[in-house]
Amino acid sequence: MTYAITQTCCNDATCVAVCPVNCIHPTPGEPDFGRTEMLYIDPGSCIDCGACADACPVDAIFPVDALTAGQKEYAAVNAAYYEDRAPSPAPEGGPLFHAWDAPSFPRTLPSDFARIRVAVVGTGPAGMYAAEDLLLHTNAEVTLVDRLPVAGGLVRYGVAPDHPATKRIGETFARFHTHPRVRMYLGVDVGTDLTAEELAAHHDAVVYAVGAAGDRRLGIPGEERAGSIPATAFVAWYNAHPEVAPDAIDLSDVERVVVVGAGNVALDVARLLVADPETLAGTDIADHALAALRASAVREVVLLARRGPEDVSCTAPELLALGRLPGVRLVVDDHDPRIRAAVEAAGPRDKAALLRGAVRERVDWSRAPGPERRIVFRFHSAPEEITDGAVRVTGGAGAGPVEVRAGMVLRAVGYRGLPVAGLPYDEATGTVPHRGGRVEGRPGTYVVGWIKRGPSGGIGANRACAAETVGTLLADAVDGALPVPSGTARAFDRLARGRARHVVDARGLAAIERAERSRGEESGRPRVKLGTVPELLAAARGRRRAAR
Repeated sequence: MTYAITQTCCNDATCVAVCPVNCIHPTPGEPDFGRTEMLYIDPGSCIDCGACADACPVDAIFPVDALTAGQKEYAAVNAAYYEDRAPSPAPEGGPLFHAWDAPSFPRTLPSDFARIRVAVVGTGPAGMYAAEDLLLHTNAEVTLVDRLPVAGGLVRYGVAPDHPATKRIGETFARFHTHPRVRMYLGVDVGTDLTAEELAAHHDAVVYAVGAAGDRRLGIPGEERAGSIPATAFVAWYNAHPEVAPDAIDLSDVERVVVVGAGNVALDVARLLVADPETLAGTDIADHALAALRASAVREVVLLARRGPEDVSCTAPELLALGRLPGVRLVVDDHDPRIRAAVEAAGPRDKAALLRGAVRERVDWSRAPGPERRIVFRFHSAPEEITDGAVRVTGGAGAGPVEVRAGMVLRAVGYRGLPVAGLPYDEATGTVPHRGGRVEGRPGTYVVGWIKRGPSGGIGANRACAAETVGTLLADAVDGALPVPSGTARAFDRLARGRARHVVDARGLAAIERAERSRGEESGRPRVKLGTVPELLAAARGRRRAAR
């Protein structure tokens, strides 16, 4: 019996580090690492030890004979990765089918390395991977700062509620919230409550992990019309983000939604719009979103993709999952001969091959959606204008524009980083200019995650990204290139608490966690999120009152 990696693979390579026979690839030292959509276990060399499954932070690894009906395809997916790949020569007579990479020790710290104090701005995956690296491999003190009164970032507010296994990586990060060398300041906004200069003055280094909170624009007429909504706002709405009002989305009279884009976020919103609300009732979806979906009139979601099925930008696991939604038909609008040709010509490793099981039909967009729930891919279709109750799209293959009637348009064409107060900003890329994570012209200042590299890569991609940034930071520390802070940790505590009205620390965060899980237990859910800042602060204060 061998193991297989499944849909929720986070790509952070924790499993690679514990595999005793080097059967999980690509590894961080191989060219394909970061390019493949997931990691793969070689069934020919797996020895069934289960170490990878024990270490996996998102419960993505299972014995092949224990895969559920929806996961069985992943046994073949894992094996297919190795079909045309001859393993590199292993030591003769040894038990391995894959040779180990040469040992690498990119960091060397002197034995008398002085303790440094590092602030990490942002508590999402990028920030927490950086904090983890510092805490596990150095004696640094880490100050966690976040503008929201609760930690989690993308894990809490970006991962779809029907992906609970992916959210479990938050438990890995949470163990560092109470680390003895960590101080936490949630509800503190750098740029409003504190300046970047004030934060830097109290720390040897500052790492910004603020993500990409904005959304890319379509640049077409009508984009700002009512009913045209960025998918970033929709995702925040169903995840109970406190900066999106519960009544921001109304689905009660919307029968068809057009989603512009075909990436993973587009598939997430499409899936949730037509899923049976009762299957979501056992997740941590926002209460207001669950109520709205129960009252929703949506029966059809149209995914607009500028290119063909051979270039679809979502990952294969997410596309596979879309075809398994109970009670939902997956349809491909067969309006362009290039679409059928691409699907039929696709090889076994091509994502387009996953659409062979979808219904292919020429959709009449002048008609209202039928009674069934369905998701329709319309390839080779770029939006040209959003009008009142419709989207005009290109027809494909030289045909004229087509008008797709829709009650709502969700723009899912990518996230975009926003300027960070006090830091340089590249308007073209939406990132902070850097070299190896070091912000140019700002000694002691670093970036990690999407604000560093742009909105690409999933949760696990941030581990390698953080390793590079922390490596640069430590090299600067060894070289004596870090500015000497003028303020102490105690002085920073007074400053932060004096400037921010309500600071939530680790004890307050633990109180929020208990309150949400207690609410969840009452309704048979993992948690019921507190969706406003006052609710979060009240829960955090409840812990401190109880301690008196």
